[in-house]
Amino acid sequence: MASKEILYKNKPFQLSYELMNPSKKKVLLVLHGWGSNKEIMKQAFGNTLSDFKHIYLDLPGFGKSNNDMILTTESYGHIVQLFLEALDVKVTIAMGHSFGGKVSTLLDTPCLVLLSSAGIVTVKPWSVKVKIATFKLLKPLGMKKIRELFVAPDAQGMSHEMYETFKNVVDEDFENSFLKSKSKTLCFWGKEDTATPLYTGEKIAGLIDNAEFYPLDGDHFFFLQHSDFIAQTIIKQCKEQ
Repeated sequence: MASKEILYKNKPFQLSYELMNPSKKKVLLVLHGWGSNKEIMKQAFGNTLSDFKHIYLDLPGFGKSNNDMILTTESYGHIVQLFLEALDVKVTIAMGHSFGGKVSTLLDTPCLVLLSSAGIVTVKPWSVKVKIATFKLLKPLGMKKIRELFVAPDAQGMSHEMYETFKNVVDEDFENSFLKSKSKTLCFWGKEDTATPLYTGEKIAGLIDNAEFYPLDGDHFFFLQHSDFIAQTIIKQCKEQ
């Protein structure tokens, strides 16, 4: 495990990462989802794709990487790009789960692997709409328990900066970014995913000009049980990249 300090908008970010197969020339960058860290991604793919140098990164504010700024997905993309420049590596394949899929899309790598990526705005159930409306009504009262009662579990216990970052990215419409992508793209999705439903994956695959779609059994973390299939598909589909 290692760390690299980069400056973004004159703010220092200490980024924690792990490198595997360091002698290999082709580089695979693996980015986790919101509320997660590099360890779960290494657990899934650390023993696959042995012909690639693997970089597992804790995104700012997660794992062992710090964050004291309010960020957007675009900010995360710039920070990751600065990190890669600091390591002096050129990524062949960017793989991202959920929120990490959006960040990976911004990197314009030859091959892009999306694992139940976020980025398509979904219709909220009526119960969620009522919660949002109630939260907005009670917010001016300054009640300390409001956030605990009404905010999604992914946002509870966060610093002010990370909570505001969460609000920036949680319902972000990323369709234009998918449309602009020129990467050879492989979209893997959990059929029982409720966080980023299957139809959002189908939509993303339709927006990206050069994309393949692979629905697989499982929920939002389906890739933990399908890592070998995902790796084999990457080898077949991205071998010319």
